[in-house]
Amino acid sequence: MGAAVAQGRSVAENPLIDCHAHIFGADLPTAQDAWTVPDYAFPVEQLLRQMDAHGVHFAVLSGLSIAGEYNDYMIRVLRAHQRLRGTAIVNPQADLYTLERMQRDGIVGVRLQLARRTELPDFASEEYRLFLRRLRDLDWHVQIAIEGPQLRGVLDPLLDAGVKLVIDHFGHPDPADPLACDGFRAMLDAVDTGRCWVKLSGGYRLPGTAAWRDDPEGDIEQLAATVAAELLQRVGTDRLLWGSDAPFVGYESRVSYDQVLASYRRWVPEANRRAEICRTGLKLYFG
Repeated sequence: MGAAVAQGRSVAENPLIDCHAHIFGADLPTAQDAWTVPDYAFPVEQLLRQMDAHGVHFAVLSGLSIAGEYNDYMIRVLRAHQRLRGTAIVNPQADLYTLERMQRDGIVGVRLQLARRTELPDFASEEYRLFLRRLRDLDWHVQIAIEGPQLRGVLDPLLDAGVKLVIDHFGHPDPADPLACDGFRAMLDAVDTGRCWVKLSGGYRLPGTAAWRDDPEGDIEQLAATVAAELLQRVGTDRLLWGSDAPFVGYESRVSYDQVLASYRRWVPEANRRAEICRTGLKLYFG
């Protein structure tokens, strides 16, 4: 009886919305430059079972970097599940008709997967100027995945374009000086505009994009805890989101849904502040 009560209490304290999760089938077509290729499937049914077991009612599916512009499986899933929304990796030449159809299917933004890239898009090009204008007209947001040292060069032109921004994984600040690096300052500047949100997600990735290979047994928690505490103080709950990053690609043997929820409770120990972050996510993604 005691264990059941404890489990029920922990479920009640969990977030209502997971703002960053992935799904894919066993035959996932991967991009040519994919940094890893999973040897397993993580279908929507498995994600929903994990969510239901932890009292998480809504989720936002994030475009999968290793799949490139293959959003087909995610879009079919969104059509079938009203409790889900999605962000897609979209070719900037996509026209209004394509984007409007994606919106009807549950897509609420695009993901710019720029991590591990040596060359960044020219956001001043005609192609991107039109693309960003269409996103602004649709009231979509641009979800940014990039290493912290390159963050300012991406945030500035996107803010100039007038779009809303969501920054993945704490903004990947410099592990050597996370709170004073230029990327972290650029992220705070963007939040101050009122058009930018930051995800408390993938905290175990913050030691670096190669850390999972270079030091597979190293500390993957402390850096995220440090950055989360600063964000809570400097940004506040109305600009923060939480995401699990399930199924923790590259870290499957070290991370579970239980663990990321426990980490989140350590980052944000006050239940009322976690509830405020939930409301922020529900408002942004579900209106």
